Amino acid sequence: MAGSTSGARTDHDAAGSQGAHGWTLFAAVLMVFGGAMAIFEGISALAKDDLFVSTRNYAFTLSLTGWGWIHLILGIVILLAGIALFSGAMWARMVGILLAGLGALANFLWLPYYPFWSIVLIAINIFIIWALCAWPQREGRA
Repeated sequence: MAGSTSGARTDHDAAGSQGAHGWTLFAAVLMVFGGAMAIFEGISALAKDDLFVSTRNYAFTLSLTGWGWIHLILGIVILLAGIALFSGAMWARMVGILLAGLGALANFLWLPYYPFWSIVLIAINIFIIWALCAWPQREGRA
């Protein structure tokens, strides 16, 4: 009887690690996609300053060239972290959470320039944080 209990526990642990691995892969794909979108956002801000229209009297102001460089660099780092996240390493999960938070903050500050795009990227970053923090709970039963 003890053998069957340990076998069931092993199956449960394997299923839990597969679930965690699935959410990590989901976050990695979103990070690669979100990083690529941020790179394109940065390139478009650097290439055409007159492409974006800014809201007047917004609390946070920065030149479009400055925002372009911020989004370009942050996008490259998020993309690379997403690629590293495919390994499933714990450090990559922590870096992913940090970078997704920074990406959400940068896109919140980018709202007056391109509101729809910013909201989409904020939502993607929130999903990334959720997916990296979601971890199946272990049952304490024997």
